[in-house]
Amino acid sequence: MSGTIADPIEFILGRRSIRSFLPGEIDATVVRKILEAAMAAPSAMAKDPWRFVVVRDRRTLLSLSETLSNGKMLVTAALGIVVCGDIEVAHDRQLSYLLQDCSAAIENMLLAIHGLGLGGCWLGIHPRVNRITHVRSVLGLPDNIIPVACIAIGHPAEKKEPRTRYNETYVHYDRW
Repeated sequence: MSGTIADPIEFILGRRSIRSFLPGEIDATVVRKILEAAMAAPSAMAKDPWRFVVVRDRRTLLSLSETLSNGKMLVTAALGIVVCGDIEVAHDRQLSYLLQDCSAAIENMLLAIHGLGLGGCWLGIHPRVNRITHVRSVLGLPDNIIPVACIAIGHPAEKKEPRTRYNETYVHYDRW
């Protein structure tokens, strides 16, 4: 497996949050590719604490959108993937490692979604207790599974230009 991108930086800058979707399903083989990309992320001590709930059911997507204040696009998305972490598996059972590992998986997912010509949007769940509680209830998550985020995925109904958010004032060299 080897692939090259003509301009990898331009590809990354082209990944934008898509909040408007066209109708249409996403094939299970495409979903698997997105999940494979997610699971290719690095994780502390290679513990891979991430777990994923793929949600296609319209009622479930609606219920999830009701607790995610910026997640109304879930209602029109082809699917949502709720990214969770297993605290029992995370390195040293530390929440911080779990969150870092899941965040790396999420970014890989978003880049894969972009690369596949789809649109996606990262919707935060953790650390808001009301969101965690609601998502746990809706999805029937066990106590050791912590919902971190939901990714809305679909066929984009909007096109956004690549952009940089580089800010030189955020960069320090050698010392603060």
